[in-house]
Amino acid sequence: MTDVDGVLERVASRAASEVDHLPARASVDQIAEAEKRLGFALHPLLARLYGEVADGGFGPDYRLFPLLGPGKSAVGEYLACREASTSEETPAEPGEIVLEHPRWPEGMLPVMTWGCAMYAAIDCSDKDGQVLLFDPNSYAGGPGEGCWFVDSPSLREWLETWLAGTGWFEMGADERDDFAEPQPWQQAAARLSAG
Repeated sequence: MTDVDGVLERVASRAASEVDHLPARASVDQIAEAEKRLGFALHPLLARLYGEVADGGFGPDYRLFPLLGPGKSAVGEYLACREASTSEETPAEPGEIVLEHPRWPEGMLPVMTWGCAMYAAIDCSDKDGQVLLFDPNSYAGGPGEGCWFVDSPSLREWLETWLAGTGWFEMGADERDDFAEPQPWQQAAARLSAG
């Protein structure tokens, strides 16, 4: 058994103990359909979570979105965020472009809401599946570099903090000596301009 297999087993066990009726697992066809609509592959660990644990409905606080379907879904939220990030207000002056919403990078899949328009998002283009916090609540225009924060350097580590109860999002986390809040995402400017 690999380290990832062990994490998946512990996630499945915790999910089953916390949720009375977990959604069915995502099928191979559902994962393929999601990737087709997104235009990129899911991070391998994320695909395994959906295919081996459940199609959302587990995880920290508000829990992971389902991949597809009616209502909020990871694919639906990604497509909506990408579309909104390309909308523009009427230019105030000739040649000036004012964005109504922060830009949303390609390959950044929102998997969960934190409430208040904030998301946990997995960078599916990153080999480790870096987890970012998107917080647009202080958005003041432009591409929105200040809306993006590194929550965890990898999806595996993010899951480990949830399993251990040590994430910044846990009740009373800010009172611990080892509390570390998400830090600004250093790649934001480059990734937002590329998208």
